[in-house]
Amino acid sequence: MPQGPAPQDPGREDNPDRVPLWPEWMDDPAYLALRAADEDPGDLDLEDPDDDPPPDAGDGELAAEAAQVIAAQERAAAVMARLGLTAAMAADAAAAMGRRGPGMPGSAASFPGVYASRASGFGSGKPLDTAPGCLTLGQFAEEAAGDDDRYPGAGDDELAGVICAWDRVEAYASSRKHAAVAELIRRRPAEGCVPTGPAQMPEACDEFTARELGPVLGESRAAAEDMLSLAQQLEVNLPGTRAAFRAGILNQRKAAIIASATAVLDPAEARAAEALVLGRAGALTPPGLRAAIGRAVMEVAPGKAKQRREDAARRTRVERWAEGSGNAGLAGRELPPAQVLAADQRVTAWAKELRKAGVEGGMDALRARAFLDILLGMDSRPPGSRADGTRQPRDPAQDAAPAPAPPAGGPLAGMIPPGFAGHVTLTIPAATLTGRADRPGELGSIGPVDPGLARDLAAAAARNPRSTWCVTVTDRDGHAVGHGCARPARRRKPDGHDPPLTLTPTDQADPQSGYGTWRFTTGQQDLLIEIGPIPAGECDHRWQARGHDPGVMLRHLTEVRNATCTGPGCRRPAKRCDFEHNVPYEAGGRTCLCNGNPKCRHDHRLKQNPRWNAEQLPGGYIRWTTPSGRQYVTEPTRYPI
Repeated sequence: MPQGPAPQDPGREDNPDRVPLWPEWMDDPAYLALRAADEDPGDLDLEDPDDDPPPDAGDGELAAEAAQVIAAQERAAAVMARLGLTAAMAADAAAAMGRRGPGMPGSAASFPGVYASRASGFGSGKPLDTAPGCLTLGQFAEEAAGDDDRYPGAGDDELAGVICAWDRVEAYASSRKHAAVAELIRRRPAEGCVPTGPAQMPEACDEFTARELGPVLGESRAAAEDMLSLAQQLEVNLPGTRAAFRAGILNQRKAAIIASATAVLDPAEARAAEALVLGRAGALTPPGLRAAIGRAVMEVAPGKAKQRREDAARRTRVERWAEGSGNAGLAGRELPPAQVLAADQRVTAWAKELRKAGVEGGMDALRARAFLDILLGMDSRPPGSRADGTRQPRDPAQDAAPAPAPPAGGPLAGMIPPGFAGHVTLTIPAATLTGRADRPGELGSIGPVDPGLARDLAAAAARNPRSTWCVTVTDRDGHAVGHGCARPARRRKPDGHDPPLTLTPTDQADPQSGYGTWRFTTGQQDLLIEIGPIPAGECDHRWQARGHDPGVMLRHLTEVRNATCTGPGCRRPAKRCDFEHNVPYEAGGRTCLCNGNPKCRHDHRLKQNPRWNAEQLPGGYIRWTTPSGRQYVTEPTRYPI
């Protein structure tokens, strides 16, 4: 029996301000009596039966365990404070730190108000699902992973939240790495460059800085130069992108896309351009962001965008490289956009001839074969399918009109092949088309084009009587709300000059809404365009088809509203997609704008997967639900406005 004075009772009455070492039920007389008799207390009417101590735990063990719990709670509070979460959010996140240890009562069960998984705080809308990227967030994610990275007890939604959290942590770490690279630039200024501006950055760094940085990271010089360039841009020109990068809203790839596109701008222009895309940059795929920031640069500084295109055209080249598979690649870079489109059409046309002749393979393989045929003057059609019955190679485009020679001393970027507009759809804002504003246009399959090139392309199309014309009316967000295709009104006699393009309302047109009949004057003819509404809310079913297949106009309108596949992140052109019924036709679904949208074959099959769900909302929005329960909404195409 221990000698000496009895220790002070650590209970509540003697220490009212002290955190208790055990719950109130341990002072319950019934429990103490049963413990004295060494009997099982059974199910007492206690506030928290999950707080039962483990069998044979002594007072010392209980005190040590309680101290550990208190310390853990204090650490959690400190972590929550570092994350900048509110008290209510902190309570949820603290509960998410984990359930009780192995062998403890309640460790294998879930109770109301008790989180069952260490990943619970990463569920949709929970504090850790919305917390910015930081090392502390990584600590929570590491705790949720468990010793074997199997995330015990985590549901699919929680696991998706953890993946997103790691992505933000990765972006945060990358942003801090680039901040360190920026400090390296400060310490390696080029000769004659002194730190300037709020960021105290030199205009350029020493030319060998990349050679210093590359070996440290095991990267090539080109990769090191890209890192230096991004660090410079983030510090000097793009504070908004830098902040979004640090918070994990943007990853390194997206930050680099913005930095590359705005490299030709001065700091004020770069900040104006990034402001046009930052609100949705995190949700855009890299190709979508590249198109959006490219268009923004053209809006902010159309002259510089044009100059960059012309400067890059002087670096036009054909690249050859070895594929990782052992095959090879061949591509032209910095080529004239219109000629690229015309060449692409030529390749596709010959690929279709190969398919008609029985050459096996999908369209990608046939286009690759056609590409080589045209370059090498070959004919890959089987001998029996040729008119002459020979195996002699020939130029598949021998009957095509020869392309004009490049103008002496002029940049390749200025060349527009004759007749190209007979095969493309060019979407240009009316103000740009008539020269009233410098806003970017859209060249089918290529993307945004600067205003000067857009007008040149439109003028070239006007000279071709085979050109087809459509007009799309957009709302203030650039979504299509009206559309019409032209029909001939009268032919014009060529007089040796190109009159300006004009679009004027007739007495049956409403200039405010854009709906009605308009007269469109081109260089060769006058056209009438009947513009009708594309429903943004309730559908009037005016274009509904009776059968399974859509009519020509219905399919065309769905492709106008959604110019690309409506799958999440997919940018395959709508013309190469299926017309997909959201509610299957066999189940009573309409063949109509309100129930049809373009989906590539992959996303068509994805939608049919029972673990996925796609719901068409009014106006062409598609709400996707993944197997984890997360939802993403794809919006209709945003046209230049």
